[in-house]
Amino acid sequence: MPADTFPLKFIATAEDTGKRLDQFLAAQLTGTSRARVQQLIVEEKVLVNEAAAKASMRLRGGETVAVLGAVQLPQLRAMAEKIPLDIVYEDADLAVVNKAAGMMVHAGAGATEDQRNRGTLVNALLHHFGELSSLGGELRPGIVHRLDKATSGLIVVAKNDEAHRRLAAQFARRQVKKTYLALVHGWMKQERGTVHSSISRDRVRRTRMTTLRSGGREAITHYVVQKRIEAKYGKFSLLELRIDTGRTHQIRVHLASLGHPVVGDALYGAPREIRGKNAVTAPLNRNFLHSAELQFQHPRTGVALSFSRPLPEELQDFVEKIGTS
Repeated sequence: MPADTFPLKFIATAEDTGKRLDQFLAAQLTGTSRARVQQLIVEEKVLVNEAAAKASMRLRGGETVAVLGAVQLPQLRAMAEKIPLDIVYEDADLAVVNKAAGMMVHAGAGATEDQRNRGTLVNALLHHFGELSSLGGELRPGIVHRLDKATSGLIVVAKNDEAHRRLAAQFARRQVKKTYLALVHGWMKQERGTVHSSISRDRVRRTRMTTLRSGGREAITHYVVQKRIEAKYGKFSLLELRIDTGRTHQIRVHLASLGHPVVGDALYGAPREIRGKNAVTAPLNRNFLHSAELQFQHPRTGVALSFSRPLPEELQDFVEKIGTS
């Protein structure tokens, strides 16, 4: 909601009769959560027929609903926090870190002050390095690209603005090579293939992405089957994947679109528990997705850099466990 668009005005139709005010506005304001709409209402920045109203107000149809401004949030910045890091490489311009699953890369804008400043990769980076690039803003210093919270593996961060600009340009030109390992449910039909399906946000479940809507952003994922597993827990495929683009949840949504969700990824259809024939549950409290290799040019010298990290121990143990006949 850009500031120069205010006030925003919407007319409730007969189809909106009976809807709560906050529900109505959340549907009108694309990309704005219902919680954020409720904040607007509390701050008296929403008027119904030129009068203040409650979030729970039921519309009758025909009302004029005006949004006078944006939510006023306190200026926040990430704080340094002493958290162990697996630092693969560092110099004056950048660092490559092997991120653990369960760690968010940076805080989300919708969290509370405490949540924003606890346990993220950015918090740990600030403690270890002190200075990071400022181009990502005060909540995302140094962050050039991201990994999902439940995904482990290699991520590069920038220590200064010039390194950040040059690394970001390599990502934009698709010069950075990113290779992942994933275990998926079922056997892939082909030994190798490419998924070239655009990705956009799911209209109903806003935490999900989808390939089913038109007009999404281009996304390209290549896969090669490394191993096929058939044992008491069923069939699985261990894949090596390379992505040409870096869309939100790209690998997860692409593999789910093929009918082979990533093991542990309940958001995209994987079962929360894996039960085989006469076998007990095999638990995995994360997604079986790991950023295994990262290749790019040094932003200052142009020298080719290549880094790799094997599957973390919990994923190696899981493969052995489910592969036992």
